[in-house]
Amino acid sequence: MRKFFIFIGLLFSAAALFSESVVLRYKHNLNDACSYVSKVYEDVYFDGKLNHRAVIGNRISARVTHVFEDGSASILARYMVNQEGSVSDSDSAMTWGEESESIFIRRPTGEMEIGNSVFLPSVRNVPVFPTDAVKPGDTWSGRGIEAEDLRSSFNLEKPYLVPFIANYKYLRDDEIDGRIFQVISVSYSFYYESPAKKVNDVYLPKYTQGNCTQIIWWDNEKGFIDHYSDNFRIEIMNYAGNSYIMVGNSEAQITEFVPSTQETLQKIQETVDDLELEDVSVKQTEKGLSISIENIQFMPDSAILMESEKVKLEKIAEILKGFPNDLLITGHCAERGIEKNRQIISEERATAVADYLLHQNVRTKDRIFTKGLGSREPVAPNTTEEGRKKNRRVEIIILE
Repeated sequence: MRKFFIFIGLLFSAAALFSESVVLRYKHNLNDACSYVSKVYEDVYFDGKLNHRAVIGNRISARVTHVFEDGSASILARYMVNQEGSVSDSDSAMTWGEESESIFIRRPTGEMEIGNSVFLPSVRNVPVFPTDAVKPGDTWSGRGIEAEDLRSSFNLEKPYLVPFIANYKYLRDDEIDGRIFQVISVSYSFYYESPAKKVNDVYLPKYTQGNCTQIIWWDNEKGFIDHYSDNFRIEIMNYAGNSYIMVGNSEAQITEFVPSTQETLQKIQETVDDLELEDVSVKQTEKGLSISIENIQFMPDSAILMESEKVKLEKIAEILKGFPNDLLITGHCAERGIEKNRQIISEERATAVADYLLHQNVRTKDRIFTKGLGSREPVAPNTTEEGRKKNRRVEIIILE
């Protein structure tokens, strides 16, 4: 399944003044970081018949871990892919999906060095830039690679690498909210026949072909992509004559965030204390600052919030509006009843909190994610009622 169609650029630095002719470059500074959220709208066909339609949510966050003398950088990227298959493009928050990460080196012109066993990003070396300055109307080309994930359809344990030549055109400059963006079109098509019928008794695709067109809004002052959209079609044929076709489009937008600090944590905790929010605490987690609402109250055996909790969430919403970061809402249960039911109720209660925050205009639906964790992450023993109250909680994580 198509996951990511372009690995978006990052990161921040001081930049040259905008001019009619400009040298386009990625800019890397140590510990620079950013995140993107994308939606993929995809129709999947098997042997010419529609198999399913999907709206797939993706989130990627990346950080520069080392900068080399030539301006290249080692980058740690973390991915979240909602792989639920056919999902509706509803008014609710997106479900938090499978997580993975990769490490790679990227040069200022965009070429990447990445291991052949790494599945993401699935499109590599897009965009790449010429060494000379360019102006609107100029064109160039560069080599790219599609890294297809065929684990489910072909049992391939490594990404299936398909090379292509991408054609670029610097279309124009757009000014949006006082910022100048270089608008660049990218198009490529490919046809690739497998060099062998099978490897280690696993059959390879007979051939892979496809095409993609993209529009990128590039911020050369900061040295990263601000947003993009694309359209794609990919066909994979196996040796039995079966075809898999994926057709769709995607769009992505950078999401800003405020890095968490001990001072930020302390200020949020002081605000929580001043508002006299009972059973609410703040802590630092690997993903970001977490506002934990323990003993959160719902109607019996349901995910319907009690009025007292709505009042509490309205006050927390005002705190969250002070941060541009994406949010992850996790639901947790005490260890009572059967595991399947605990998982379901934790998911439903995370969604209920997320939907209420959406109602408070804290974020748009593509900036809030939900995840149910059942009773797998207790913060207190389940042997006492006091401990079970602490474990019946919802955590609102201000993502980094």
